[in-house]
Amino acid sequence: MKPIEPPQIYSVVPAILPPDQLFGPLFHDVQMNHVFPDSITFADCFPKRAPEEILSLYEIEKHEKDFDLKDFVCAYFEIPTPIQTDYESDQQLPVTEHIAQLWPLLTRKSQTNCSMLPVPKSYIVPGGRFRGLYYWDSYFTMLGLQCAGEHELIRDMVDNFAYLIDAYGHIPNANRSYYMTRSQPPFFAMMVRLLAEIDGPDVLTQYLPHMQKEYNYWMDGYYRLSEKEDCIRRAVLMPDGSILNRYWDDLTAPRPESYVEDVEMARHAATDGVEPGTLYRHIRAACESGWDFSCRWFREETNMESIHTTDIVPVDLNCLLYDLEVTLSDAYAHSSFSEPSAYFLQKAEKRKEAMIRYLWNEDNGFYMDYDTVSNKSTSIMSLAGIFPLFFKIASKEQAQQVHEQIVNSFLKKGGLVSSLHYSGQQWDYPNGWAPLQYLSYVGLRHYGFDDTAEEIKKRWIALNDQVFKETGKMMEKYNVVDPGSEAGGGEYPNQDGFGWTNGIYTWMKNQP
Repeated sequence: MKPIEPPQIYSVVPAILPPDQLFGPLFHDVQMNHVFPDSITFADCFPKRAPEEILSLYEIEKHEKDFDLKDFVCAYFEIPTPIQTDYESDQQLPVTEHIAQLWPLLTRKSQTNCSMLPVPKSYIVPGGRFRGLYYWDSYFTMLGLQCAGEHELIRDMVDNFAYLIDAYGHIPNANRSYYMTRSQPPFFAMMVRLLAEIDGPDVLTQYLPHMQKEYNYWMDGYYRLSEKEDCIRRAVLMPDGSILNRYWDDLTAPRPESYVEDVEMARHAATDGVEPGTLYRHIRAACESGWDFSCRWFREETNMESIHTTDIVPVDLNCLLYDLEVTLSDAYAHSSFSEPSAYFLQKAEKRKEAMIRYLWNEDNGFYMDYDTVSNKSTSIMSLAGIFPLFFKIASKEQAQQVHEQIVNSFLKKGGLVSSLHYSGQQWDYPNGWAPLQYLSYVGLRHYGFDDTAEEIKKRWIALNDQVFKETGKMMEKYNVVDPGSEAGGGEYPNQDGFGWTNGIYTWMKNQP
């Protein structure tokens, strides 16, 4: 198809708009006609002309007899390709050497295109379909970069996240316009602490304004909470008057990066009386959790249409916000404006008390998510329950019971399974993920369960080694129950690369 040459029209549409809003009917038609097998491809396409020009041309050309939608897209957009790391891997190399060769291949500098939010410095991408600076992935990647002596790259990535906070008031899920309405598990304070280990405690005050802004984002609306309005955005008023948090997204629309999946699910769920906008928000909120998807968020274990994420107060999120409050207290204490230090320490203690009250499940001897509708724990046992050990919130008695559950239920041949429930989702049985192995290892070590921690590390490293020898790749996730089988579930094939797997493997290999 020969592209029409229209007169030059200068765009006045803000580039920050996500592609589904910029391209409206064209975006919908491309996705619903499966022009690309993965919805994220068109969401990441770069328009060769102003969006309003392309949309006008589409309205004209689509009525022509020989019109071909894919040809039109190829004529007016640059099509992105996955991050390729499947160069000729030497499977005889030690995995640590292979990873050292991967870091440059996964390093990117920001490029301006339709959906990319620019950042000033270099960063590591996860790999595969994930072509941007992803929030919580990056912390676990940084752990490996620290061991590899890549300190400048860590500084660059922390600066990038600080830039995003300054520009948008929060860190988006990744630096894409279609992620602007949600964040990811708030690990920025952990990143700042990691950098402080390298550059000294003044780092805490350097990034204090950014940590404060991120805290304000997560707590937005807490001051309006009341018995008549007990949930506002990410803040939740608990029955005893304490405040905890949930995952949230401001939009009630299908995700541009998984458009087809969301629209088709909403159409099917609507026959059972599920309102599409409500479903979309629950799906988006689950994406903010990073656990997209897990039956943690479902009312019915194997039915994603029963997703109700915003009804749930999650263990992991509240542990991370507890740590953010503690870090803010430390940062203010180190600064010339020390008065707020005691305030944030008090906030952290109140959150800790509320977490123990609502998130500790005595019957199961485990930390579990809380359903605000039924006013009790959900029924899902997941490794989110290890976060209170990682952040030293659990009592010794609670840690002992968590340890027993880890040994008796979660520990498998290749490491720890993410949850005890087989739902067909990628964050559930039989899959294991690098971040959860790390958090469990450190959390158990905090309470003296060194032998179990070492066993987890040994099994995880052995599984990574085995898969690398067979495939030459480091995977996004692994089947820890049957190490001879590939991990499955999810909306896309298992990705290789892979940022956080590389980081945690390197970190574990550096432990004495």
